Amino acid sequence: MLSILVVNWNTRDFLDRCLASIKLNPPETPFEVIVVDNNSSDGSAEMVRAKYPWVALTASEKNLGYAEGNNLACEHARGGFLLTLNPDTEISNGALETALTVLSENPSYGALGCKLVGSDGKTQRSVRGFPSFWGMLAMFVGLDRLNPTYALPSFDYEKEQPAPQPMGTFLLFRREAIELIGDPKRPFDPQFPIFFNEVDLLKRLLDAGWPCLYTPRAHILHHGGESTKQVRKNMIWESHRSAVRYFRKHKGIVVAVLFALFAYPAAFVRAKGVYAGFRG
Repeated sequence: MLSILVVNWNTRDFLDRCLASIKLNPPETPFEVIVVDNNSSDGSAEMVRAKYPWVALTASEKNLGYAEGNNLACEHARGGFLLTLNPDTEISNGALETALTVLSENPSYGALGCKLVGSDGKTQRSVRGFPSFWGMLAMFVGLDRLNPTYALPSFDYEKEQPAPQPMGTFLLFRREAIELIGDPKRPFDPQFPIFFNEVDLLKRLLDAGWPCLYTPRAHILHHGGESTKQVRKNMIWESHRSAVRYFRKHKGIVVAVLFALFAYPAAFVRAKGVYAGFRG
């Protein structure tokens, strides 16, 4: 069984399109859809109840964030495959079954990402390397080509290949792999409430011998950032703080402190001030 997990916050119209696309283009494999609504004020939960009674809806009384929202969905998931899917996506014909087939045909991989196509018809750059101090610093100052280890500007999106960390927009996980690194009902680390939670999870899977695969054979439409753009300046700070937390967890306190010396001034410039970040 495939469990499709959707965490939503104030993107009712996009969520409507997402669920409609799943209904129109379901996989041949038995599946379930679990939506966790993070206390939206736009009627998202009411829309799901009215139009999609076959969806398992959990309406939270507070904004749990993306990591805890997915953990809540995972608590109810029954599938041997778990798909985290953003609400600002639309599933194309055959994408879900193709993704399941590709991951099943590659039993040494613990997760799978697919091609993301924007509303402009262009393939989105959705795969990055795992964060390194120099790789992320190069990205901050616009010198990706000098140290392409993080931004991966030369990644070929028409080739099926290993991919360090595709965006969490569409990530298909093998439950067997998740179970080997911790509690499958709580796979996401809540210290990364919005950003870097999937990066951390993919890193832990890789360290346990379960790399991630990218395939262009499955593709979906991705409108992009519809939740986070509503609170953009807070999310700028949250992304930079989460990067520092990632370095602290995976690289140690010294690297984290050194990176913070660059990350926080960069956040100040981008957001034009200091902002709180995510507050549930």
